[in-house]
Amino acid sequence: MTAQPQSMFAHRPERLTTLTWLVLVAITALAWRLSPGHAGRHVEPSIPITCLVIALSAVKARLIISNFMEVRTAPIWLRRATDVWQVLLWASVLVIYLW
Repeated sequence: MTAQPQSMFAHRPERLTTLTWLVLVAITALAWRLSPGHAGRHVEPSIPITCLVIALSAVKARLIISNFMEVRTAPIWLRRATDVWQVLLWASVLVIYLW
């Protein structure tokens, strides 16, 4: 059996959880800041902004599934299956929006 490479967070999983949470908060704040509706002005649809927010949502979903649902430590087939599922899901969302 091959040894798994040691993560710099292997001995301190709470650091990884805290760092992941901070990144999720930053992504949420960025997505909110990108949206024109919070400023109280007239809202116009923007394809680039919407695509960026969808991409940020995909990153958030990946972080949540990997770190908070413990898929990061799951067997390789499960990690790959969730990665493929997420790519298909977010590509479908983007295609449906753009269509």
